Amino acid sequence: MSGKKSIGFVVLAVLLLPALTGCIGASNAVNDLLENPGIPGGLTLACLDGGTYTKLIVEVDYEAGYKPETSSTNMLVERLEQVCDKPNGVELKFEETSFNHEGSWSAQDVRDKAWDTKSQEPRDGSVLTWQFIFPSNTYSDDNVLGVAVDASTVAIFGDSVDDAAGFFNRPSAEEVENSVLVHEAGHLLGLVNLVYTSPANHEDSENKGHSNNEDSVMYWAIESRSVGTFISGDLPTEFDQDDLDDLTGLENGSIPSTNQLWRP
Repeated sequence: MSGKKSIGFVVLAVLLLPALTGCIGASNAVNDLLENPGIPGGLTLACLDGGTYTKLIVEVDYEAGYKPETSSTNMLVERLEQVCDKPNGVELKFEETSFNHEGSWSAQDVRDKAWDTKSQEPRDGSVLTWQFIFPSNTYSDDNVLGVAVDASTVAIFGDSVDDAAGFFNRPSAEEVENSVLVHEAGHLLGLVNLVYTSPANHEDSENKGHSNNEDSVMYWAIESRSVGTFISGDLPTEFDQDDLDDLTGLENGSIPSTNQLWRP
């Protein structure tokens, strides 16, 4: 959707871009640079800062039968309002659609189909837009419940979310979805250590990009279909203090950021 980059720049950036795994979708670096969707966390500063992008639209595109729970999308707005400076608010925009995709999804599938259905550019005037798609079927690793594939795009896999519900519906599929939505939004915000290095030691050593605190919504197990077996009690739905401190540091510049598509 954006202008083409020079071949020399493409080759250089292919060598520099990090590989992302798990619920942070691995990227096709050449395609990413040509279309310039960025990496998860690439629009962190655009979300945290309220000077240029004064409104955040969360576009929710879903296939028939896969519309997210109202409690999930309302909670997502609440969490984003907590950390993103948006004087004109955070708005949900729903659209039922067909992604015309059969079988399991790769990160590239998510990126391609999502960008085909985006109603507007991620950055348009004073409006920042993030897109959450809810397709049928599962990710290529069907243990994954959601995946952030670039700076503005997330997929949540409802079939896997339903399968993640625990015995006696504890946690329920709705509770799992609540946590997964906020978790993937956290990746779009750059958590944990995706586009910065935290002064706090809260990244899980074996699950990069995730928290080691089971009370944080960024806890690594939130992405897993077996989440109910890893966490006792209620599933976390909030960023913990280390997460919030990281976002504050990114916003005020005390924590340097990388790979940003926009800077104040």
